[in-house]
This record gives sequence, C-alpha cells and structure tokens, in this order.
Amino acid sequence: MSTTADETKKVEAQLIPIYIMGKQYEVPESLTIMKAMEYSGYKYIRGCGCRGGVCGACSTVYRKAGDYKIYSGLACQTVVEPDMYLTQIPFYPALRATFNFEEMQGKPEEIFGLYPELFRCVACNLCTKICPMDVEVMDYIAALKRGDILAAREISFDCIQCGLCASRCMGELPQYHIAQIARRLAGAFLTPKAEHLKTMVANIDTGRYTEGLDSLKAMDLDMLKTTYSDREMEPAVAGDDWTPKENSNL
Repeated sequence: MSTTADETKKVEAQLIPIYIMGKQYEVPESLTIMKAMEYSGYKYIRGCGCRGGVCGACSTVYRKAGDYKIYSGLACQTVVEPDMYLTQIPFYPALRATFNFEEMQGKPEEIFGLYPELFRCVACNLCTKICPMDVEVMDYIAALKRGDILAAREISFDCIQCGLCASRCMGELPQYHIAQIARRLAGAFLTPKAEHLKTMVANIDTGRYTEGLDSLKAMDLDMLKTTYSDREMEPAVAGDDWTPKENSNL
C-alpha cells in the first residue's frame, strides 16, 4: 500500500526535536523521556529500574525552549517537549552516614549525630518544589528538627530516594537519606508491635502451613480456581453492601 503525501506529513508532524546530552534527535512527541532516549539509540545500563515511577532511578533534569528555569522529573513519567534539553542524573553524590542499626534506640539525638547538617536547613523549600512525588520535603526536615520522628516518617512516606531534593538544597542536606533513617527508626523502635504477626511467624516456623501450601502447589490451574471460589470467607461487615460476584477476579 502506497503512502500518500498527507499521511507522510502527518507522520513527520509527530516528530519533535529534543537534545540529549547536547545532541539533537527527532523523536515521537508522545514518548516519555526514557522511551525517547531508547528511540534515539541509547541503551540503558543504569538509571533505569521499575519504569513505573516508584524506584527513583531515572532522575532527569531538563530545560524547556525559551525558559530560563531548570526542571526535573523522572524519565519514566515525564513526556518530551519540543526543543527540550535534558540529561539524566541517576545517582546524586549526597553524604550518607554509616552506622550500626542494631546499636540504635530510636532517639532524635541519633539522627542529629549522624546528620548534623540537618540544622543548616534555611526553609527555602526548594527541596519540596523539585520533588517528583510531591513530598513535602521541607516539612519532614522541620519535623525532625523538632525531634518528631513519627511525623517525619508519615510525611516522607512517598519518598522514592531519587536524590533530586539534595541537588537543589542550599544547605546541602541529603534529605532523602535522612528520611530513610527516620522511617527505619520509626518502624523498629517507635511503632507498636503487632502481636498477631509474632504469632503468625511462630506458626510458620513450626510448619503449621506447610502441608496446606504443598497441597496448593500440587493443584492444576482449574483446581486452584475452584478452591479459591469455594474458600471460606469472613462474613460481610454490617453496612457493607459489597458482595462477591460469580466468576469475579477479586
């Protein structure tokens, strides 16, 4: 089938110029930065992980045509724009303290000792503005300065460790590393322990579920589906009008 002139123009109109490490390439306008780089012939060896916006491995900085600002984003999520100049920074050389976690007790003073630069924060909020996950970075830093590790844990929950916050910090704080130790301390020392989880682990260790798991692994797919559909279910909560439907995938 021959290609008409109008079809050719339509295809050409979908290509836009972008600049990768200073070199111009023509790429389809609907691609993400990651896919545009691969379309241009780049092979990812590092700086590419989940491809879904949850690992922080593809941090990218770029400048838009005619705009003095430097923008940032994740290459797997950010769509290319005409005349975009971009480069990736899959690793940012921020300071990361070393410590023996087993010797810690979950106290704010431990974070202060590991990261005294915490108090160099001038509340400029550049860290929050650059975060691709919209984490209120400055707020969790402020919480830690007050010694509130649990608040910092909650505020920093969506941090994916991309390091972009540290790249813009006037006080040169490694915010994402500080958030990580705060979450670890909160989980290990400050969050109430689930007693039922301890019981479940003990049951697993004693082999309570081994026979049942072996039985499931020996079933074919049809038998697994039947077993799942016929399983005993907890009664619905009062006021809950949801009921499982026949052949449901839920």
